[in-house]
Amino acid sequence: MSLYSYDKLIEETRKLAAEFRRTTGTMLPVSGEIARHDVSRHLDLELNKDHTAGFDAIGRNEREGLRIQIKSRVVGDVVKPGHRIGQLNPDGNWDLVVLSLMDHEFEPLEMYEASREDIIDAALDANSNRKKRGAISVAKFKIIGKLVWTRELGVEH
Repeated sequence: MSLYSYDKLIEETRKLAAEFRRTTGTMLPVSGEIARHDVSRHLDLELNKDHTAGFDAIGRNEREGLRIQIKSRVVGDVVKPGHRIGQLNPDGNWDLVVLSLMDHEFEPLEMYEASREDIIDAALDANSNRKKRGAISVAKFKIIGKLVWTRELGVEH
């Protein structure tokens, strides 16, 4: 049994990661776990405990049964042209991707979702090197995706 709750650990990790970035200028590789927590909480998803399954969460309500990959990017206040999301396996076991954009304090700003079909089509449109890796830019994801949550308004309908 842990001394701290999962929510408390995430909040402390968020603070530590922000301070580490301010102090060293480099990032701790924790944004993915923070995003898993934030996205599951804000969009009412059930986190998948099997990290080898190819998806991070299972949808509930309007996303019922969908296998969801969660991606994250710390962008500060503005998305720059070079910002990319992590690699996506087009043959993977997932239906939907949710991208959480965070500020420099590792707090969520916006969340976008895109379907498997839209992601694969976007990756095919990318240049050949990125296509091989299944990588697309944050800007492209925002274009093909749907805004589903904002800090100011919460869940978007």
